[in-house]
Amino acid sequence: METLPILFTLFGATFLYLFWFYLLARKLTGPTVWPFVGSLPVLFMNRNSIHDWITSNLRATGGSSTYQTCTLALPFLARKQGLFTVTCNPKNIEHILRTRFDNYPKGPTWQAAFHDLLGEGIFNSDGETWLIQRKTAALEFTTRTLRQAMARWVNRTIRNRLWCILDKAAKDHIAVDLQDLLLRLTFDNICGLTFGKDPETLSPELPDNPFAKAFDNATEGTLQRLLYPSFLWRLQKTFGLGAERQLEKSLRVVENYMNEAIVARKATPSDDLISRFMNKRDVDGNHFPSAVLQRIALNFVLAGRDTSSVALSWFFYLVMNNPLIEAKIVGEISTVLKSTRGDDQRLWLEEPLVFDEADKLVYLKAALAETLRLYPSVPEDFKYVVNDDVLPDGTFVPAGSTVTYSIYSVGRMKSIWGEDCMEFKPERWISADGNRFEPPKDGYKFVAFNAGPRTCLGKDLAYLQMKSVASAVLLRYRLSPVPGFRAQQKMSLTLFMKNGLQVYLHPRQLGGGPGLVAATSA
Repeated sequence: METLPILFTLFGATFLYLFWFYLLARKLTGPTVWPFVGSLPVLFMNRNSIHDWITSNLRATGGSSTYQTCTLALPFLARKQGLFTVTCNPKNIEHILRTRFDNYPKGPTWQAAFHDLLGEGIFNSDGETWLIQRKTAALEFTTRTLRQAMARWVNRTIRNRLWCILDKAAKDHIAVDLQDLLLRLTFDNICGLTFGKDPETLSPELPDNPFAKAFDNATEGTLQRLLYPSFLWRLQKTFGLGAERQLEKSLRVVENYMNEAIVARKATPSDDLISRFMNKRDVDGNHFPSAVLQRIALNFVLAGRDTSSVALSWFFYLVMNNPLIEAKIVGEISTVLKSTRGDDQRLWLEEPLVFDEADKLVYLKAALAETLRLYPSVPEDFKYVVNDDVLPDGTFVPAGSTVTYSIYSVGRMKSIWGEDCMEFKPERWISADGNRFEPPKDGYKFVAFNAGPRTCLGKDLAYLQMKSVASAVLLRYRLSPVPGFRAQQKMSLTLFMKNGLQVYLHPRQLGGGPGLVAATSA
């Protein structure tokens, strides 16, 4: 008899939950949600094509209109934290990133997950802590000396390492994983630029570097924290179990390496970023302590490594499948080099492009921007909602919930980019006279470099590095995919190719001049 009250209570609670869920589900747009499991089944089924799945759901909500917002739910949590609003509406994105900037910080879930790796660095902080680092970094990133330092690091890596590896692969007709080479190249460059220490991961032997390996493992382990309820990874961390145990080991290696780098830089300051930060002061007027400098450096390494290499990987993939665009790019590079180095084509290949030469490559920059429109390095970004708000399209977002703006989806909407939105078309970034790079007037149609107060400070450096590497490869080689290769996206916060970019390299014969036909006759 005593069990009857319990059964009635359970029945009543279940009925109230299902009624609440029914009312909630009626308000949600997007994929079907189920009692107790919410959107998890469809998320799991589409985990290998998550970005395309999100795009298809956003298209379905608005068609050709400007609505383009849907909601995913984990209602078994019975909390606002279980609601995820996903949008690709440029007006909503502007509202989130600029108009109501203070209402959409990184938030406690993100910051807690990344704290062990990034601390309160610029990419994992909000408020005053973020602002002081932002102002300090902004002063440095606008200097010509920093761009020149980046150009020196990039050119040295291309000349002494990348060309050697690619020449041998082309001569021996050996396939290479170009994504892996690019990851190594950008890692060496950003480490050199940030704290003046070159890990030399891009070498002919392609060695395993303890710091690079530990950094990769630490990044991957940190990202996994976002996939699980926080209490679960916190429990594993407390008792040193599972992935958290490996993460702790990796973080220890990273910390030791960074400590050595900071000590070395304090002994012999240079023109790298950390040396520059050593001369700055925090909000209290004190010099940044070593622990803070270490986190600042790691934030820049994380931001500067994966994003450029992943963008270049998708760029080369698109270019080798669009020979006419490849011809225009090679022709532009040849024309610029003829004007700066003369008619002797041997001089074109002796040294990578210098800063002023790279700056003249308008069509190449357009092709890189078009790559990022279709394959943004960070396809989705997440924000925490501090106070109840209504987005410009009328979507209500409750305090404590999460808003995701899908950068990947923005570039694939006909209502935003036109009927040809799925085409790789660099011309859409060129002015009518064909002489200038011209981004869209609505800056929130293209947020691959973020927008608003958090706009990427390294945007110009990223374009410089990508132009230099793209020119260095395409002027010497024509790329072709390994038979059977298929580009697949990896389930990650960064849009890696799951199986790398497997290609063969064929020496390019420039022929008698820089014209488009001669430049691409190979």
